[in-house]
Amino acid sequence: MRDRLRTTRRWVVKVGSSLLTADGKGLDHAIIGQWTTQIAALMADDLEVVLVSSGSIAEGVARLKLAQRPTQVNELQAAAAVGQMGLIRAYESGFERFNRLTAQILLTHDDLADRRRYLNARGTLTTLIRHRVLPIVNENDTVTTAEIKLGDNDTLGAQVANLIDADVLVLLTDQDGLFDKDPRSNPDARLLERANASDPAILALAGPPGSTLGSGGMRTKVLAADRAAQNGTTTVIANGRETDILLRLRKGEPLGTMLTSDQKPVDARKRWLADHLRAKGTLVLDDGACHVLQSRGSSLLAVGVRQCSGEFSRGELVSCVSQSGREIARGLSNYNSSDTRKVLGRSSEEFEQLLGFASEPELVHRDNMIVFR
Repeated sequence: MRDRLRTTRRWVVKVGSSLLTADGKGLDHAIIGQWTTQIAALMADDLEVVLVSSGSIAEGVARLKLAQRPTQVNELQAAAAVGQMGLIRAYESGFERFNRLTAQILLTHDDLADRRRYLNARGTLTTLIRHRVLPIVNENDTVTTAEIKLGDNDTLGAQVANLIDADVLVLLTDQDGLFDKDPRSNPDARLLERANASDPAILALAGPPGSTLGSGGMRTKVLAADRAAQNGTTTVIANGRETDILLRLRKGEPLGTMLTSDQKPVDARKRWLADHLRAKGTLVLDDGACHVLQSRGSSLLAVGVRQCSGEFSRGELVSCVSQSGREIARGLSNYNSSDTRKVLGRSSEEFEQLLGFASEPELVHRDNMIVFR
């Protein structure tokens, strides 16, 4: 199974902040040098690589000589602005040793939620790859707010992987991979070498919703792997401090945890829907509607919807969840939130009587919906 990594052509490598900092003193230039050497070698072997890197805020805190990471958003944004200069400078200097050009790409989740900006970002990245330039992607923490609080570049890595149709997403962390128990408190914890990215049991191992650490800080990584699996991308979670980790993974060594997918890749439009993070509303479905969506790929009818929350307009994204709260699907609503509430649990034939009009018989058409299984 690991042999497949030898023949893949496009990787996204995500490096987390825990690897980049040197005892709270800013960036660890030594380890950055190791990664630049490895990535340059991979590119010399005709592998296409995009690097997603955290670290701007941590570097900014060090440069500003702050006693600790600030909590106010404007202070975090200022630290990110200062630190991004150092982060890119470190990478650019490292790759210049190998005559490799780099490019800085700063994204927000809104950039990927807007269809036109999504396509523009895809075009820029694929053009840079074609010119053999290494794109270095980070979230634009100088202007974002909620994302700074989340600190979730694992999701961004998955989004970039989907954006450019990557074969492999490598999530480098300070842990050896995903364990069956938290290795920090359980010395008998066993490393999982391979699993299905969409297996609910794997997500359960990574910690409960809202946890910041889970099993070695793995929850966001498992969620990212599940997101990447929607496009058929294989994810590897591995220890970035392991010697020559990227080169050894490329050779097929059984390092870290490989999370694979048994799903067929979804088309580009539905992949965009999956990466559209900010649903404007939530629809709670009954068991029958959940079953129909997941087993038959049908459109969502009002008769199977029990609750509607949030405020949204026609054409905006809604999340469809089961009564236990699990997200079943997401898609573009044919009706606004006010009209949706009026037709909950009713048949399509009643729409005109209830609303005074009936534009479509479905709340969400299957062509504008992605279903998660």
